[in-house]
Amino acid sequence: MKVSLNRVSTAGLLIALGIIYGDIGTSPLYVYNAIINGRTIDEHLIIGSLSCIIWTLTLQTTIKYVLLVLRADNRGEGGIFALYALVRRHRKWLVLPAMIGGAALLSDGIITPPISITSAVEGLQKLPAFSNIDENIVYIVLVILGLFFFMQQFGTASIGKFFGPVMLVWFTMLAVLGATHMADDWSILRAFSPHYAFHFIKSYPNSLWLLGAVFLCTTGAEALYSDLGHCGKGNIRISWIFVKICLLIHYLGQGASLLGHHYGLTVTREVKETMGINAFYDLMPQWFIIPGVIIATSAAIIASQAMITGSFTLISEAMRLNLWPKLKIRYPSEEKGQLFIPSLNLMMFVGCVIVVLYFRTSERMEAAYGLAIITTMMMTTILFSNFMVSRRIKPAYIWLFLAVYITIESLFMFALLQKFTHGGYITVMIGGLMFMVMYVWYKARKIKNRYVEFVRLDHYIPKIQELSNDRSIVKYATHLVYLTSADNPKEIEHKIIYSILNKKPKRADIYWFIHVDTLDDPYTMEYKVDHIIPNDIIRVEFRLGFRVEPRINLMFRKVVEDLVKNREVNITSRYESLERSNVVGDFQFIVMEKYLSQDNELPILERMMMKFHFWLKEISLSEERGFGLDPSNVVIEKFPLIVAPVSNLRLKRVD
Repeated sequence: MKVSLNRVSTAGLLIALGIIYGDIGTSPLYVYNAIINGRTIDEHLIIGSLSCIIWTLTLQTTIKYVLLVLRADNRGEGGIFALYALVRRHRKWLVLPAMIGGAALLSDGIITPPISITSAVEGLQKLPAFSNIDENIVYIVLVILGLFFFMQQFGTASIGKFFGPVMLVWFTMLAVLGATHMADDWSILRAFSPHYAFHFIKSYPNSLWLLGAVFLCTTGAEALYSDLGHCGKGNIRISWIFVKICLLIHYLGQGASLLGHHYGLTVTREVKETMGINAFYDLMPQWFIIPGVIIATSAAIIASQAMITGSFTLISEAMRLNLWPKLKIRYPSEEKGQLFIPSLNLMMFVGCVIVVLYFRTSERMEAAYGLAIITTMMMTTILFSNFMVSRRIKPAYIWLFLAVYITIESLFMFALLQKFTHGGYITVMIGGLMFMVMYVWYKARKIKNRYVEFVRLDHYIPKIQELSNDRSIVKYATHLVYLTSADNPKEIEHKIIYSILNKKPKRADIYWFIHVDTLDDPYTMEYKVDHIIPNDIIRVEFRLGFRVEPRINLMFRKVVEDLVKNREVNITSRYESLERSNVVGDFQFIVMEKYLSQDNELPILERMMMKFHFWLKEISLSEERGFGLDPSNVVIEKFPLIVAPVSNLRLKRVD
């Protein structure tokens, strides 16, 4: 189903429901359960917390993301790295909030599937026939997660079209369940007044702890922006009206039900087990529990799918922006955005299993949830304020935006940090590991680039031409192709010149130099040809967007075909016997691979960083596969990287 992203359509709205709102849409499964846990149910708690939920959804989701941040679309694409690509030219340090936000989002992707699916399956506890199922819920969740991650390799093209209708049923069910219980206590409507939110934060005991639970209602807001490219801002904005109405009606119904049926009750663990209190499933009649669990579990799986797909996209963007080691990417279908990263899929599956086995219940998982996403939201605030500066928005509006959202998000951050020892440290550990990988990869690359020596190509052109015509040297290849990192077309790495002329002279008929430039636009695919010496030395520059896979083998072949068609180059073999038959000459790619030389005198911190970088390089995708080259046509040349040569070698001669 193809949808125009530039206009609102029924299909676009349905796709938005299926892709965008899984995470935020399944929050009613656990938000109120987290709020009432261990507390006495009264008007102050229920109406105050509900007022906080209403205004959090309004300020964070509606105003910040739907109305403001969606404006920062990068050629129709969104997400923290798409936003970073828009502003990275203005301030170099913005790479730090981008990496922190990206790492936190990956951490959130590991916690979302366990809490969503566990919360849904726990509805079975409401049925007498499943009263002893508590111990088996963990195994049910693990089986669902196992099947879920196994199916990732086949893509979601075939089942993705069902996501929209399932989520439409889910949100309709939320609205109906909420509406049927609002009559339990109509005083719940007072929660629309922000007065009750302020009063709750100001006077309720341990209200900051509860703000951590309230924040769970908006955890999916970042997905609105990350999945912008799938649906378009018009479809997201219109569909959000329906989604928000359904969510608010449901939260009102949950609050009214709690006040109407459990007023004055202190919800301890014993009370929950004895009475089977579950703020979400209490709204369902007994006969609807099984269908409700099935619908809720389906919605939770869709929410998890959105997070996993978003994680795959995030890592692919990070690789193109040189913020993550190269990993193998597979494309299960031709549908836009459909990609699969086997190693990341395995890592996230292991992470989800550990989270389920460690926490075991959704109640305990809630403590770890939220800290990752508030970190991402704060980083988005920093990047978006710089986007506003780049668009010359009036400074007063920029400072107002920063003042409002730094205050709100700092308050939530402080509240969520209260849960650090109760499980929040798991989020910090996962996010910290992801950030360390990004930072080391980025920093080590910067260190290496400082010691890359570039030379003027025109100084060596006569020598290269002389070598090409020297028949006393055995021909290495008809076409010799090097990948170069030189941005300036008049420069080349000294190591490439050394490889051609000194290491082992490589005679060829035509020398090709290929440079890949990653652009801030997501889907640009352009190339430029510079005939340095016609039919002898040619430079090809590919200008690719940060979401384009660098399939250099295919792209280079297309460039050569175009050049031959335009009679700009003759690729026929120069061997006399083959030239008469118009046989195409062979192409040989040379990939220069660095290794850390022992002849380095680095400070201990940099030495550890460089060793970790090269270890990551060993276990990640090789250079030739990362650029989509055919290994049969590639020769790997290793050369030492000396970033800090030994300066004082005390060697004494003796007779």
